[in-house]
Amino acid sequence: MHIRAYQPTDEEAVIALWEICGLTRPWNNPKRDIERKLRVDPDLFLVGEVEGRLVAAAMAGYEGHRGWVNYLAVHPDFQRQGLGRRMMEEIEAKLIARGCPKINVQIRSDNEGVIAFYRQLGFRVDATVSMGKRLIED
Repeated sequence: MHIRAYQPTDEEAVIALWEICGLTRPWNNPKRDIERKLRVDPDLFLVGEVEGRLVAAAMAGYEGHRGWVNYLAVHPDFQRQGLGRRMMEEIEAKLIARGCPKINVQIRSDNEGVIAFYRQLGFRVDATVSMGKRLIED
């Protein structure tokens, strides 16, 4: 897999990937999420290609305290081949280069397969409560 920075021509393929992986939600407009990401650390929006086909994507960020990963997706036809791990390794390397001491992910509590994936990468459940407040409606 070739990992590179997201390009605007990737938008349709990325959104289709997120949809097939079940990551989109009615309250999060994926086009707006992409627009917002491109305004902040666009180099931390990565895609993975196999033979020219976009099969993986992830958004990462770092606000000076913690790194975050959102929308990590690998096409179902390419899962369990190490591509998600490779995407995370690339993200971690980029965050470490920025001095980021810790990376966090938020996972829906019923998504046991994804929880198991992150555990295999060394992630542990933090004793925290994740809370959110919508500031702008999509």
